[in-house]
Amino acid sequence: MTTRVMASEIRPPLELGDGLRCGPPPALEEGGQPVLWLVRSDRFGDVAAGSAASVLDPGERGRAAEFRKDEDRATYLAGHVGLRSLLGAYLGVPPREVPLEREPCFSCGRPHGRPFVRGTPLHFSLSHTGGLCLLAFAVTRVGADIEAIPTLTVADEAGAALHPRETAELGALGAADRPAAFARTWVRKEAWLKGLGAGLARSPSLDYLGTAQEAVAGPRGWWVGDVPVDDGYAAAVAVAD
Repeated sequence: MTTRVMASEIRPPLELGDGLRCGPPPALEEGGQPVLWLVRSDRFGDVAAGSAASVLDPGERGRAAEFRKDEDRATYLAGHVGLRSLLGAYLGVPPREVPLEREPCFSCGRPHGRPFVRGTPLHFSLSHTGGLCLLAFAVTRVGADIEAIPTLTVADEAGAALHPRETAELGALGAADRPAAFARTWVRKEAWLKGLGAGLARSPSLDYLGTAQEAVAGPRGWWVGDVPVDDGYAAAVAVAD
């Protein structure tokens, strides 16, 4: 079985509003697309900051306190309070009562791998960067990633870590096109590795997901799609097929 990269078929994300109360979210269908949500810290940040003490667990609050930049802290809080709010809506419990646990780490086996809720078929993934948070929900393993399009220097340096075919494709592009093409490739790869549960413990050079906008075959048993988000960002989602 080959992966379907459905760059033009993913629906745009829904947006989480100004409050914590979420109505019934869209149903998750077996074999259907994941449900995607976009959370903006400039819209949801005040709600998240005011609710963090009563919604997040001590570990989440501790990680938020470690951010040195206010913008980064606001983005983290918006994403994690938003995640708990949506999980609570799916599970029918208050956000603070969502029983989040961690899978064993892909590398060392300790319990700091991808988060999950025991006893439910609900799978989810969270990614955040620069004021935007992307959340994905599905009834099978799912990964999501969103990144700001980097500078040319960053794209060229990080592009060397990709699959050799991807590195060659980037090298064939002009300087104006390489940052966006690199970001498109990177978020596809991060989304899949998150869904897999490996993260960057698995080298991004091992698997080919392509730099072009057109669909390409990818890792066996998964489909990957580009997610339409704001200009200046790239995003993708990966779901076990």
